[in-house]
Amino acid sequence: MEWWHAGGVSEVEDLVAVMRRLRAECAWKAEQTHESLVPYLHEEAGEVAEAIAEGDSAHLCEELGDLLLQVVFHAAIAEERGEFTMDDVAAGITAKLRRRNPHVFDPASLGREPDAPPLSATEVNEIWQAVKRQERSGGGRP
Repeated sequence: MEWWHAGGVSEVEDLVAVMRRLRAECAWKAEQTHESLVPYLHEEAGEVAEAIAEGDSAHLCEELGDLLLQVVFHAAIAEERGEFTMDDVAAGITAKLRRRNPHVFDPASLGREPDAPPLSATEVNEIWQAVKRQERSGGGRP
């Protein structure tokens, strides 16, 4: 599956552009706030869980899209306020994934040799939790 259109715009970038236009041209969407959207965020997260329980991948895909819409909606509101953008959201989670998965992105920091056997899921979770504790003990998020 390609992340890029032939024209060079990703589907996610297209979604962000659509949301920006809707915030500008749709009265209902323009008046929404982080607070007013909370019920929809909860609803969509619950529907994702239901789709997983059903084991229906087409339904899961649709519900993940609805949940992604909530993320993009909140990012658009924040962007309008000059707080952060969708790119900031993506950059933040990408950096967090790299930090909390040193076994993949920086195995030398763990003293692991490149040809070492893969870590177990339990070991990976222990590393994740240790990095998370370290981040929080440093006085907050990096």
